[in-house]
Amino acid sequence: MTDHTVKKNPASIPHSIWPAEALRRAEKEAADSLGLTLYELMLRAGDAAFSVARAAYPQAHHWLILCGHGNNGGDGYVVARRAVAAGIHVTLLALESDKPLPEEAARARDAWLEAAGTLHAADILWPEGVDLIVDGLLGTGLHSAPRERVSNLITHANHHPAPVLALDIPSGLMAQTGTAPGAVIHADHTVTFIGLKPGLLTGKARDVVGRLHHNALGLEGWLAGQTTAITRFDASQLPEWFPPRRPTSHKGDHGRLVIIGGDHGTAGAIRMTGEAALRAGAGLVRILTRSENITPIVTARPELMVHALTPQALDDSLEWADVVVIGPGLGQTPWGKQALQKVEQFRKPMLWDADALNLLAINPDKRHNRILTPHPGEAARLLNCSVAEIESDRLHSAQRLVKRYGGVAVLKGAGTVVASETGWLGIVDAGNAGMASGGMGDVLSGIIGALLGQKLALYDAACAGCTAHGAAADHLASRYGTRGMLATDLFDTLRRVVNPDVIDLKND
Repeated sequence: MTDHTVKKNPASIPHSIWPAEALRRAEKEAADSLGLTLYELMLRAGDAAFSVARAAYPQAHHWLILCGHGNNGGDGYVVARRAVAAGIHVTLLALESDKPLPEEAARARDAWLEAAGTLHAADILWPEGVDLIVDGLLGTGLHSAPRERVSNLITHANHHPAPVLALDIPSGLMAQTGTAPGAVIHADHTVTFIGLKPGLLTGKARDVVGRLHHNALGLEGWLAGQTTAITRFDASQLPEWFPPRRPTSHKGDHGRLVIIGGDHGTAGAIRMTGEAALRAGAGLVRILTRSENITPIVTARPELMVHALTPQALDDSLEWADVVVIGPGLGQTPWGKQALQKVEQFRKPMLWDADALNLLAINPDKRHNRILTPHPGEAARLLNCSVAEIESDRLHSAQRLVKRYGGVAVLKGAGTVVASETGWLGIVDAGNAGMASGGMGDVLSGIIGALLGQKLALYDAACAGCTAHGAAADHLASRYGTRGMLATDLFDTLRRVVNPDVIDLKND
């Protein structure tokens, strides 16, 4: 069974992500440009997967290899031949079809048979003693739920005690969207080839990919010369966003941030947003909230400037501010609605979250100076659709948000997606299940708001903020685990990740 503890991606995982269809076209173009055949690439893929399997499970002596009727199955045949040559006992189950195998897969199957390999029917009784399962059933071309016989094999593999290594992508997972329309392999390791696919990083991916490995199959040079539409963001990029500060800098250099919200009963939300902004480096943070919240917030964090939200205080604050964050604990009463109506006219960078998004869904408008940070439920309201539709294609949903509302959209979740109306698209490869607790979104709003105040552009602030947020949580989880993580626990580690010039997270 898959171990869902926090795993760090190996340094070899690229930051460029290829749309699934584009990658399928690029594979042949790259091979042709380098004088390689697709069969040679298949041999390299099988060798790469065998090496990962051998390193991860050196004591496994009986491998069960599931080969589908496509090139993913061809990779499986290569793995099988390498395993037998290494003295490993292999049982290979091959799916039958009325259609012939693709040319490369057929060559790989014939080479397996010539090496005295045996093809077993997919519906045989699985042998005893299997200690590793290799999934080569379905590749990146999946467009619907697996058929019954494949689904049965997937279910059997998921219930078997042996670990699973998936070739290119876990069978049943869609390479572009990360959705699983039916049964899906729960892999312990996935070895993906040539380019990184978005479906390995968002949607259902975190549940089923396990530890991700990447091998470009010798195409690194060609790939480096290509431009992809999607970027993977992780903690290794933090130094690019957080350079050392000038010794002579002062608080005015790092942004004057106004945060608006905290209706009755939600003082905690606005306080967390404010403190997160300070921990992310904001120079000055002013909170406008209900008058009864002032004393508790100032007592907990005296560095915050807290005022009652009145029309005059709001006017003065908008004149003073470099950046506005509105929404945490805002509510949907006239108190919050009137504040939002005034903030709509703010021309500097701003972030809308929580009830600001719910009010925006009622009265939509398009603005180019705004970051929206919805979770899937809020995104569904903003796009007048179901949560299932949002989750069925998270990248497309984020793009729909910026097309409709302008600026930048942050679609939160496992594999957060960031989209800009200028066409930039990113997936944040940081964070863990410990973040599934109240207040995490409030903290994120404060972080991104602080980065806007430190002169990052909308898209950069969103990507950097989400990455720092996730990296702080990952550092916590690596020390204490994911269960019981609180949003306020992030403040100490957040301070560490936004100072990468002095803090070595690997050795801290």
